[in-house]
Amino acid sequence: MSTPILATKLYLPAPRPQIVSRPRLVECLASGLAAGHKLTLISASAGFGKTTLLGEWISPNTDFRAAWLSLDEADSDPARFLLYLVSALRTAAPNVGQPVLAALQTPQLPPAEDLLTGLLNEIAELPGRVILVLDDYHLLDSPTVDSALAFLLDHLPPQLHLVIASREDPNLPLPRLRARGQLTELRVADLRFTPAEAAEFLNRVMGLNLTEADVTALEFRTEGWIAGLQLAALSMQGQADPASFIQSFTGSHRFVLDYLLEEVLGQQPPEIQNFLLRTAILNRLCGPLCEAVLETSSGSGQTALESLEQANLFLVPLDNERRWYRYHHLFGDLLRQRLATLPSSVLLEELHLRASQWWEANSDLAEAFNHAHAARDFERAARLSELAWPGMDAMFQSAAWLGWVKKLPETVILSRSLLCYQLGRALSDAGEPEISETHLKNAERALAEASNQARFASLPGDIALTRAYNAQVLGDIAGTIQYSEDAVRLIPAEDVFRRAQAVIMLEFTHWAVGDLEASLRAIQAWMADMRKLGNPVFEVASAFAKADLLVVLGRLDEAIQSYRQALQLAAESGPEARQITAHHHLGLALIYHELGRDESAAAHWQTAADLGQRTTLVDWPHRWKLAQACLKESAGEWDAALNFLDEAGRVYVKNPVPIARPVEALKARIHLKQGRWDKAEAWARERGISLADEASYLAEFELLTLARLRLDAPGIHNLLERLRTLAESQNRLGSVIEILLAQSLAYRAQNRQPQALVALERALTLAAPQGYLRTFVDEGEAMRQLIADFRAVLEKHSNPLLVYTDKLLAAFPQPESENQKSEVLSSREIEILRLVAEGLSNTEISQRLYLALSTVKGHNLRIFDKLQAQNRTEAVAHARELGLL
Repeated sequence: MSTPILATKLYLPAPRPQIVSRPRLVECLASGLAAGHKLTLISASAGFGKTTLLGEWISPNTDFRAAWLSLDEADSDPARFLLYLVSALRTAAPNVGQPVLAALQTPQLPPAEDLLTGLLNEIAELPGRVILVLDDYHLLDSPTVDSALAFLLDHLPPQLHLVIASREDPNLPLPRLRARGQLTELRVADLRFTPAEAAEFLNRVMGLNLTEADVTALEFRTEGWIAGLQLAALSMQGQADPASFIQSFTGSHRFVLDYLLEEVLGQQPPEIQNFLLRTAILNRLCGPLCEAVLETSSGSGQTALESLEQANLFLVPLDNERRWYRYHHLFGDLLRQRLATLPSSVLLEELHLRASQWWEANSDLAEAFNHAHAARDFERAARLSELAWPGMDAMFQSAAWLGWVKKLPETVILSRSLLCYQLGRALSDAGEPEISETHLKNAERALAEASNQARFASLPGDIALTRAYNAQVLGDIAGTIQYSEDAVRLIPAEDVFRRAQAVIMLEFTHWAVGDLEASLRAIQAWMADMRKLGNPVFEVASAFAKADLLVVLGRLDEAIQSYRQALQLAAESGPEARQITAHHHLGLALIYHELGRDESAAAHWQTAADLGQRTTLVDWPHRWKLAQACLKESAGEWDAALNFLDEAGRVYVKNPVPIARPVEALKARIHLKQGRWDKAEAWARERGISLADEASYLAEFELLTLARLRLDAPGIHNLLERLRTLAESQNRLGSVIEILLAQSLAYRAQNRQPQALVALERALTLAAPQGYLRTFVDEGEAMRQLIADFRAVLEKHSNPLLVYTDKLLAAFPQPESENQKSEVLSSREIEILRLVAEGLSNTEISQRLYLALSTVKGHNLRIFDKLQAQNRTEAVAHARELGLL
């Protein structure tokens, strides 16, 4: 469900027939654009004509396309700001920003820099130039938005120029932009009317007939402040002696405004004064809304608004149809100040209450809430919050909703069980499970005291579901099981969707302990439920979780079938289902990569990349970065792989799927391939893991990584045997193959070749029917040597694995020459060689690497043999010649 957009925020200012042309300022703006400046900043207090000037520059210009965004306080929410920013850009460049809009519909917002990076890449491909104006930027109060905009400016392509109009300087790197010659600035001194401009405004636009001396005096007293001149001109209309008025017109802006407001209001008929003051509570005005607030007859509101616009009483149209308006910000502020001084505060609250009722009837619950809160009708505001929650939650706007509820008195919240639950759920979505639990308990207390408990019959099940989610986030498997079972018990059987949610949460606990077959059955049942409910989107989305399980179970052919069936269903179900199939194509690309089917892998990879720009699934950035790291690792581009893993960790969003392959462990494996044993050792120390740790599914990958770091350590085979026994008991064929490969490498490192070949044969026997390839090849040269040795044994006997081993050997990169012995040095041998070059003795090396002294000596002998060296000095010299050191 897409978030609705208020179109009037994106409208360019309508051209005004009666304005003072300002060519000197327009030329300044144009010059900054021509000079390639990134930013134009127009910074001045209210009433200096910032918006009007920009409208004059933009409206007749054919050298660029213009996009406009009128900001308000609500745009301080980063998701809302990005939504409107992209929507504004799309008015000038309709084809940009779709991936950002899709990402903004997900439960947790990805990092703004990631969203903006894709957007900037799209903008960089635009033909021609786009000017993006952010008007009233001072209304925002968000360091996150400031940071996002700073990132945008730092990486702005030449196709985009940013303009900010604000009453105060934004929190952006202005000094840096200024020093680099990338900033155009217009400030109060620039925007003030010159005497000539003031004369044209007062006499031609406002219809006065002032002398040059009168204009000069008034311009001097207002300091060229355009709003002040306009207010003064309104006050002088009908004055018999304008010169005397001008002479008495003095003081600071604040007092001048107080005086002028008195004069302007005093000259209006009572009914207009009443209209202005009472409708000043509204951020936006239309005829029917004004009628509701004032309790007047139909049609009177629109008539009054049109009269105000014709009288130039600071009314700003928001659309071309002249249906929606707002007061000039300064004028509205002053009207509200005057309204607040009226004797009865009850009147003000009553006006807000009427506005709240109108907005609720017209389906704008945000405005309805704000006016109910202003009316101090907190019970009404609480009810509106409850009413708004389902829709806002469905559109992933729980953070904005939290902003509403935090304004309510605690006593009001505590008295409403539904609101307490919704608050707990919103905090759960925000990643605050402990605080969430406090509000869930409050919901239970309020429910126990409620007189009409039947109305909230679904609430206990909802509370249990939220607790199950919180427990899953906290890694509390027992709690997840308990609360999921509670939810299944509490949710009626006919409520298929919510029961299915509870069941799938329960089954995720089986995944966490490695019982993947139980989880697979649960996923299949969930998909069947979604099919019964006619929900193909959820059925398609679940297919990649099913395939993930099948891959770990070693059933690659079934995983491919699952993906293909899901893609077929998506093709038959329409664009919403097809939009989420990036994961499926990525999954197929990775499986085909594993199988060595490079052309098929490349085709699905490209499709995944294209669809990923539009997917709404929140975990896509993480999975995409992991996949890119996998390919870079296979290609031997280890630094690039590490960079992608860093990015994957940064964009990870918590979800119920257990983390079986932690990013830091993946990085440690690459460090081992690079020979950076110090990095891998640092990881192991930080994790606090040891070869004696208990075997478990979630610990398996980390323990296998540790095993590669300790291939010749005592206890290595005991650990690997425990891991293999557990994986075999859970039928995790994919895991068993990986463990057997680790066992074969460990035996080889300890010069126990027969045992190494036995373990390798078992792995090959299990892997051959599915066609595993990269799992072997990515183990590197040591594995290639083992397979070559095993093949030599096979040649002496008739063995069906002969064809498979030939296929694997053909996939390994071959040494460039027979003499290049560096190709056959293991990563452990390279690490020891580096320590030898540093001058460490065998004893010091054994202490540094936690190895037995005999093990170090054995490594040295193999290093000397491979490098054709007679001693340590020759070994180091030959290594330097080969570029190893």
